[in-house]
Amino acid sequence: MTRVSVDLAGAPYDILIAPGAFDDIGTHLAGYARAGRLIGVTDEGVAAHWLEPLKQGLAACDITLDLFTVPQGEGAKSWTWLERLLDWLLDRGVERGDHILALGGGVVGDLTGFAAAIAKRGCNFVQLPTSLLAQVDSSVGGKTAINTGAGKNLVGAFHQPAFVLIDPKVLATLPARELRAGWAEVVKYGLIDDADFFAWCEDNRAAFFAGDLAIRQTAIEKAVRAKARIVAEDERETTGVRALLNLGHTFGHALEAETGFSKRLLHGEAVAAGMALAFRYSVHRGECPAEDAQRAAALLSASALPVTLLEADSDTDGATLVDHMRHDKKMAGGTLPFLLARGIGQTWLAKNVDLNDVARFLDAERAR
Repeated sequence: MTRVSVDLAGAPYDILIAPGAFDDIGTHLAGYARAGRLIGVTDEGVAAHWLEPLKQGLAACDITLDLFTVPQGEGAKSWTWLERLLDWLLDRGVERGDHILALGGGVVGDLTGFAAAIAKRGCNFVQLPTSLLAQVDSSVGGKTAINTGAGKNLVGAFHQPAFVLIDPKVLATLPARELRAGWAEVVKYGLIDDADFFAWCEDNRAAFFAGDLAIRQTAIEKAVRAKARIVAEDERETTGVRALLNLGHTFGHALEAETGFSKRLLHGEAVAAGMALAFRYSVHRGECPAEDAQRAAALLSASALPVTLLEADSDTDGATLVDHMRHDKKMAGGTLPFLLARGIGQTWLAKNVDLNDVARFLDAERAR
């Protein structure tokens, strides 16, 4: 087991990375039950694999589970499902001292966390992430949100979990495409500010996808420690440090919007394409060696992730994609900051990007 602390003033919490945690799940979660009951949220796919083991493990500690189930996919991050979840929580008599359990991937974690943030003006919640993307990224840091017609994650709140429990063994049941999508977020931490970790990803990619549990645990731990450090330094993106975690997301969110936040393009796939685009755009601006952009794209491509607009299922003109970007929540005074790169492990926040130039760059990218 590995314990990582998120050292936030007034609201510190632990992340426990414990292979086989489900074998003793009741013990891990007993402290978050009230009067022998846990209230939880999951999705239909996760429930098929992990609901019975969870219930049995909790029952062994005399804890019952009251569960709300949502459909799989980004469609559950909506006003409709948020309202249904809130009504259900209130019908179940949720109290501010309860810990609502989020059992699932990023969608479940985001929806549950946002509901917890606003129910009774703030309830506690616990993250039990079952996807790689959630384990290495979305379960840590307290960003919660739903999507709207205007864009992704535009309505939400910063609301930190009380505890995050990560069992790397659950990844054995994760569909291969979902695993690849999560790997994009692992690689991101190397591209941001850790060139040695990026090289580790290059060297250990095959073992990771072959199911090597030790390699998977190392990847999760490295990513979690990196995010915990950044979140502790800049919880609410006020200094610009936490913005580094958005590498690839400005391009990626535009691609997701263009594909209707559907299964045509998973979030991690969009981030992969977005990171490759961010590196190539940095080359376009004369700020990054072309070989570094090629190396970044090569690792993502070797991981069966998209690195071009065509591979990301987009043949949209640059102006349309830039229009999606104008709805980005980071927009300030008509200017959109971009995460760009001076090389692998050398990401920086550019505040002087001309969106017309971005549109021209994206038009040129359509020929790839």
